[in-house]
Amino acid sequence: MIKLLIVDDSALMRRQLTQLFQSEGDFDIRQARNGQDAVEQNLSFEPDVVTLDINMPEMDGITALSLMMAQRPVPVIMVSSLTEKGALATFEALNLGAVDYVAKPGGTISLTLDDIRKDMLAKVRAAARSKLRSKATSGAEPSSLRERMATDRQVVAERASQLAASKQDGVVLVGVSTGGPRSLEEVLPFFPEDFPLPVLVAQHMPASFTAPFAGRLNAMCPLEVLEADRPMPVVAGKIYIGKGGADMVLSKRGNTLTVAPKPESPEHMWHPSVELLARSALEHVAPSKIIAVLLTGMGYDGAEGFAEIKRRGGSTIAESEETAVVYGMPKELVQRKGASLVLPLNKIAAQVKTWVART
Repeated sequence: MIKLLIVDDSALMRRQLTQLFQSEGDFDIRQARNGQDAVEQNLSFEPDVVTLDINMPEMDGITALSLMMAQRPVPVIMVSSLTEKGALATFEALNLGAVDYVAKPGGTISLTLDDIRKDMLAKVRAAARSKLRSKATSGAEPSSLRERMATDRQVVAERASQLAASKQDGVVLVGVSTGGPRSLEEVLPFFPEDFPLPVLVAQHMPASFTAPFAGRLNAMCPLEVLEADRPMPVVAGKIYIGKGGADMVLSKRGNTLTVAPKPESPEHMWHPSVELLARSALEHVAPSKIIAVLLTGMGYDGAEGFAEIKRRGGSTIAESEETAVVYGMPKELVQRKGASLVLPLNKIAAQVKTWVART
């Protein structure tokens, strides 16, 4: 049995979620009506996983989360509204240690809960099996990162463009899902200001979340981070975050490599699709010039595409089980013999930089 604590100030939402999980037959469920109640039940009930609302009276979800992580760390799925404010609060929660999030139904809960049923069940089950980890401490110190971010990005862009001339349109691809926002914060800030390749990131995320997420990353990375919300030329030394609610693909406009969003492909289960990004890269970039990194996440998105990149001469990294919040996507890449290397999260940026320097 999976011990589940459902935390929400809405009695209707608590009842609907309880019925959802009870119908599965393998959940032992308790409810909490606010953050304070959740903190207390985390100690007394000792749940395996918690679903936690953000906006609650008496004690909000963010405060409750911080106390739970300090007193008795537990896998937490945040239940978040699909707004920019909800996105920012969700990223704060992920930074505090939450495993993942689901979109809170709007309107009449009984009519919309079915829309998130599959997602909720999958994420709660994955969270129950996930491992909690602290922030990586290896790599550059925070003070050195702040110094990097103070660098004039115009000068950085010019230097990166000069270096990129010899890289012949190489790209770095990153695919990630559950646990991804926090994991990306432990990789992307360690790409230096003169990094000579563009970085394209497919993170499974709702449409309203990717712009705030790109802004958050932009504030902490030496490289400029953009949401790929429209067709734009791919420029060395920039990081492109695929727009949620769409897929991100590479194409050629004349001789210019371009990234653009396109409607979600019904052939792919997750979006932005890592698999589709990999396939589009293989169509327009020499495989030997592709570096592909598959990080934490449920399922198998991108595993076959990244394995094909390796088979055709590219370089690939699968995050190791020891650091992956959910060892799903990277495990699939390893099982397909598609990983050039299997590395813990805190060694990935250094390896990518080593490969780029040798190109």
